This record gives sequence, C-alpha cells and structure tokens, in this order.
Amino acid sequence: MKNLVYIALFFTQALWAQPAFDKGNALYRKGKYEEAIQQYESILKEKKQSAELYFNLGNAYYKTGRIAPAIYNFEKALQLNPHSKDIKTNLGFAQRMAIDDIKAVPKGGISRLLYRFAGRYHYDSWARAAVAFASAAFLFFLGYYFSGIISRKQIFFAGMGVAVAAMCISIIFAFFVRSEAGKDRPAIVFSEMVSVKGEPNNSAPDAFILHEGAKVNVTDTLDNWKKIQLPDDTEGWLHKDAVRELNN
Repeated sequence: MKNLVYIALFFTQALWAQPAFDKGNALYRKGKYEEAIQQYESILKEKKQSAELYFNLGNAYYKTGRIAPAIYNFEKALQLNPHSKDIKTNLGFAQRMAIDDIKAVPKGGISRLLYRFAGRYHYDSWARAAVAFASAAFLFFLGYYFSGIISRKQIFFAGMGVAVAAMCISIIFAFFVRSEAGKDRPAIVFSEMVSVKGEPNNSAPDAFILHEGAKVNVTDTLDNWKKIQLPDDTEGWLHKDAVRELNN
C-alpha cells in the first residue's frame, strides 16, 4: 500500500476547506483514521471535492478495513484524475480484498473499440486538446498571412490544415466520450452481502449473491429497486440502498 499522498488543494472552492483537509491529514498520520474520516467527510458534505480528498478518504477507509467505502472513494478519485498511478495502485489493493471476482466480457462493436482508445482520456482532456489545436491553427494562420516567402506559406498552410483536423477530431472525441460515459451508471455494492433478485420484488427468487465492494452498472430504476448488470453481463435487481452510484 503506497503511503498517503499529502498534496495541498491548490484550488479549493472555499478557503475553510483547506484547514479541515490538513487536519484530516494530521489525524491520519497519527493513526486516528476514524477521526480523519470525519474530517474528510465534513468537506464532502459541503459539496467540496477533489481527487486528493477522495484518495485520502479511500486510504483512511482502507486502514479501517471498510472495503466498499474505500473502493468507492478511490473510484471517485480516479474519475477526477484518471491517470494517477497512485490511485490505480491503491484501488487495486482495495479490490483484491473484495470477495467477488467477476471477469468482464469483452465488448464488441466499432463504438466500443473506439471508446477503448478515446475513453482513456476524460472528455475535458479532449476539450482542452481542441482548444490547444485551435490556438495552434491560429498561429499557423498568422504565419501564413504575414509570411512573404512561398515555401514558408506552404508550410504554414499545411500546419494549419493539420491543426484544424486535429481540433475537429478532438471535438468529436470529446462529445463521443461524454456520450458514452453518460450511458454508464457505475455503482459500488455497500451491503456486506445482498441477494440479487430476478425481479424487483422481495418475494422473487434469488438470482445470485453479491458482497461489499463489487462494482456494478445500474441500467434501470423502479420504485426502490435498481436493475444492475455485472461486467460478465449477468443482470438482476437489488434494493436501492444496497449500492451507491459513482456519478451522483
């Protein structure tokens, strides 16, 4: 387990959140994990969040042996910082403590194959790339407009064309990734053990059993029930209180 990363919150939404974050870190260093959790959770209750906050909260829950909250918070941290090796490493440690080991079924189709590539980057990253390429295209245009040498004009024109094409691709990928991500409703099972039903009814027969920490995808909601799908495409219904959705 990697050591807790004490990274300052450079851009907090409120100045008071930083002392609470620092206090939580200090409590964690002293081994007072429950008190650290209370500090971190108090920040979240005020709708303040960051990858560092979720990461440290996940570490604190991991230290107390609560697998579902640890996995949940590591997943939240990964949503905000999808390229962090520390987050991925600690999430892996937490997931290995979960009982259920569900193998994912490879998804076919052109859109899913494209998403494997484009989805490695958040749609915000693609949007920022589009802005960067737009800026590059503008600079190439200025070079083309003010240059008096034909050979240089040709180079600037070609560069402008490449930058514009890259900008368009980045914009398309940004919308594509956001659209595909919106189709998923990932959730973490918080109940220690829950019976998944074949129908949204308490009297329905059990389809299978899940344990805390399992990651599922919510595909439908009916009254107090949520229909879930596992990575191996198995489906069933469980009570809404048994899981917490990551996109909420």
